[in-house]
Amino acid sequence: MKKKVTICGIDTSTLPKLTKKESDELMKKVKQGDKIARRRYIMCNMRLVLSVVQRYSARVKTMDDIFQAGCVGLVKAVDNFDMSYNLRFSTYAVPMIIGEIRRLLREGNSLHVSRSTRDTAYLALKAREKLEEGAERQVSLQEIANEINLPYADVKDALDAISEPVSLFEPVFNDDSESLLVMDQIGDKKNNDERWLESVSLSQALEKLNDREKQILRKRYFEGKTQTEISAEVGVSQAQVSRLEKSAFDRIRQMMSLNETAPHIN
Repeated sequence: MKKKVTICGIDTSTLPKLTKKESDELMKKVKQGDKIARRRYIMCNMRLVLSVVQRYSARVKTMDDIFQAGCVGLVKAVDNFDMSYNLRFSTYAVPMIIGEIRRLLREGNSLHVSRSTRDTAYLALKAREKLEEGAERQVSLQEIANEINLPYADVKDALDAISEPVSLFEPVFNDDSESLLVMDQIGDKKNNDERWLESVSLSQALEKLNDREKQILRKRYFEGKTQTEISAEVGVSQAQVSRLEKSAFDRIRQMMSLNETAPHIN
């Protein structure tokens, strides 16, 4: 009985296997331009990709990203393999699969930085090096911008664009007893105690609405539908939708007001 092992959504027990003789015969058809044979050959060697992908499972990229890059390497290996090499296909293919995955990890940034921005950044870096040569201080971005005759904002944005992202879990300070992370140094001005209490009060007020009121508010403000569209879906008039919406808001305001004036137990 085949053991089911799922990697990247693929059940490895369903992947076909080829003997050495079958592999050679199928590759000959591939080289003759047989597209069906090519597709089957790729599928039969998918285990090569999956075995390599597992080595990189702890990397920053998702498993699916790595798997796709590995598949690109496998396809390239199938298309470029020369039987006269007298090599097993796996010996030739694995390095190409690894190469594509490493290229993804090295170059696969989700944010594309334009050539002009990169050029500005490199000019700024050269100017900084020149200005700080022999100096005993770090020059400002404004001084760099003046040196290369570019606006301050352009220089700042360009240098930010080529900077490596920093993880929120990057340690700023670390010793045997405690550690301090980047995220510990970031203040949240938006979600303060007052806003948190408002959020709790709003959630409690919403819970006390009836099902029809909840349905209308959800469609109106979460799904972005008009009162006319809601009336057609719910089966009431547009005027009734308007009244229910207004009634729901009045009740929410009333309940939140009661929550604010209620005594708090510490």
